[in-house]
Amino acid sequence: MTLTEYQQRHPEIPRLVTLAYLLREDEILLAHKKMGFGEGNIKGIGGKVEKGESIKECLIREVQEEVDVTVTDYEKVAVLDAFFLHKEKWNQRIHAFIVTKWEGEPSETDEMRPCWFKQSAIPYDRMWEDNQYWLPRVLQGEKLEGAFLFADESTMKDHQLTPVKQFSDV
Repeated sequence: MTLTEYQQRHPEIPRLVTLAYLLREDEILLAHKKMGFGEGNIKGIGGKVEKGESIKECLIREVQEEVDVTVTDYEKVAVLDAFFLHKEKWNQRIHAFIVTKWEGEPSETDEMRPCWFKQSAIPYDRMWEDNQYWLPRVLQGEKLEGAFLFADESTMKDHQLTPVKQFSDV
């Protein structure tokens, strides 16, 4: 099944999530996911939007909960749909952000162990496969919309990405 076929059969997106990447000079903050969805992966910081919560509120709350810093300046860089053939309940719309200012120093929590990486040495082989397609582009200043179709947690079957000029919300 292709991405387009899947999207036609499953147009609903059951959950919204945020994903944040803190940047300083030539480094990016990623974190080792210690439990829950994506356990064992290196990833950005974020999670599910709660009932009654805005995307912005979720972004700020998730970064605070996962690495103990308060976001003060950010920019939306991507809106990405992730579809999972083996577990439709995992389907999600990801609102991705670059965070350039925050208060506090990132620290380990029960859920995440943060680590700074040189942008030239991002460990894509330890991340969700889709990251290698879109993250380098947003780090170069592009804004993207797209979708990814996964056969399972580690195998991506199809994807599409489209550059956009800007995002009107958040």
